[in-house]
Amino acid sequence: MLTIHAADLVLPAGEDSPVAGGAVVVRGAEIAAIGPYEVVVAAHPGARVRRWPGVLTPGLRQWHAHWLLTRVYHPDPREAGELGTAPLTGPAFEALAPDAARMAGSVRRGIQRMLAHGTTHVGLGARPEIRQAVARAGLREVANAPRLAPPVRDGPHLDPFVEGHDLAGTAHGPLTVGGPADLAVFDADDATDLAGRGAGSCLATVLGGRLVFRRR
Repeated sequence: MLTIHAADLVLPAGEDSPVAGGAVVVRGAEIAAIGPYEVVVAAHPGARVRRWPGVLTPGLRQWHAHWLLTRVYHPDPREAGELGTAPLTGPAFEALAPDAARMAGSVRRGIQRMLAHGTTHVGLGARPEIRQAVARAGLREVANAPRLAPPVRDGPHLDPFVEGHDLAGTAHGPLTVGGPADLAVFDADDATDLAGRGAGSCLATVLGGRLVFRRR
């Protein structure tokens, strides 16, 4: 099954080699082609087409996923009246002192929140239950992340751009023909606009060719 993801602007390698009115062809879990929409559609008749507004980029890298999944509590929507909807960190997390069952649910919700921020690659620590949850979701682990992760001032954020990175410093790597179909679409005009709006502007995330998040 072929799927064409078309966007107003495709940035397969960050800000380099932009394709206005571009498209990415996905076959299974891999990228089959990248180019102008008209050229791609003509070369792949019968492919399913998903048209997105905004900018299509490689999926983002979240260096601090381990911290975000072990030192943050992501409330269940049913807990909104008691805890609110924002992630609980620091003293609020310590005061809640969630048990293992509660944290297991938080980890699942935290992973979904990462996907909703265009994240496809994550940095992890050594805890096996976290690695297993991430693997089940299909997220890809960044090698040596604990050693390579840049420092942060006020604790990590679900939005990698908050830490001051641009797209080149946040994208997992270039989209290439034959490479994994790990990409994201954002409600932004270009890379500069995206860095300003942040990853919360994510409209869709594709991981291994699967649409794992779509903003409603």
